[in-house]
Amino acid sequence: MRACIIDTFGQPPRLGEAPDPVCPAHGAVVEVHATGVCRSDWHAWQGHDDSVTLPHVPGHEFAGIIAQVGERVTRFQVGQRVTAPFIFACGCCEHCMAGASQVCPHQRQPGFDLPGSWAEQVVVHRADHNLVALPDGLDMTLAAGLGCRVGTAFHAVRVQGEVQAGEQVAVIGCGGLGLACVMVALAAGAEVIAVDVSDASLEAAAALGARALRSGPDVAAQIREMTGGGAHVALDALGSAATARAGIQALRPRGRHVQVGLLLGKDADPPLPMGQVIAQELQIRGSHGLAATEYAAMLTEIADGRLDLGRTVGRVISVEDLPAAMVAMGEPPVVAGMTVARLR
Repeated sequence: MRACIIDTFGQPPRLGEAPDPVCPAHGAVVEVHATGVCRSDWHAWQGHDDSVTLPHVPGHEFAGIIAQVGERVTRFQVGQRVTAPFIFACGCCEHCMAGASQVCPHQRQPGFDLPGSWAEQVVVHRADHNLVALPDGLDMTLAAGLGCRVGTAFHAVRVQGEVQAGEQVAVIGCGGLGLACVMVALAAGAEVIAVDVSDASLEAAAALGARALRSGPDVAAQIREMTGGGAHVALDALGSAATARAGIQALRPRGRHVQVGLLLGKDADPPLPMGQVIAQELQIRGSHGLAATEYAAMLTEIADGRLDLGRTVGRVISVEDLPAAMVAMGEPPVVAGMTVARLR
């Protein structure tokens, strides 16, 4: 099958041929119609994730149609429109049984320790537990982000952040993930401050209804001033030592910081203002993807118009553009929102 392949960390990927996937007994093969270009893919390409072995097909957020199902799959069949969280959980451990498959200790991830979705087909393991059926009217381009960006934002804001109507929320980093966090927080009734260095991202956040703030060395103090004492919730949607610290420092007493952006490479173990965390009884919460059981609530909000996925996609590209799109993620975006590649 045709795929975008990484041969050397940090060097531009190439378009080439990859082996056709073999369908596991408990799994399914999905014909990829659309796949996202995510900063997590960039981290994999840079060699920041030890689970990646070369040559490698990146990509972990996708939408498509089931092409094959394994003999032990009972809930899905060939021809269904589907997506999946980027965490393929085992479905039978204590965490999965409790509905928290996003922290399954036996998880596998496409685009990292498994071949990813920058290809004509991708395998979904434990399909009965991990596949999510898509409504017929939901466009594949929009649905691609449900596996990571939009799904991750929904879990970060609603579950880990526990954002309530009337609260003041700071979203630091407004790429595809950050803009999705802005959208979900606004839908929850929060007042949102969107922070970024990119004019395009700030304009997109303002168009959604957020107050835009250009990032700088005093951004935490500016957020505290704009919120009259600090944000109730801060989300680091970029993932760096600086943005993690800024999120914590921007909080009011007893505020909640949600770390959504990955902290990898040189930022993997950043110093944080723990004295402030103690003195002000702050909470630091991690957020990792979205459990398959949480998709129903998210799809309901999409269906009733509270979440408009069309406002999260900034650029649609072809599969031929994927290598250049990977390289471009090292710079601030020219176009705000998610980049989605259409394969069909």
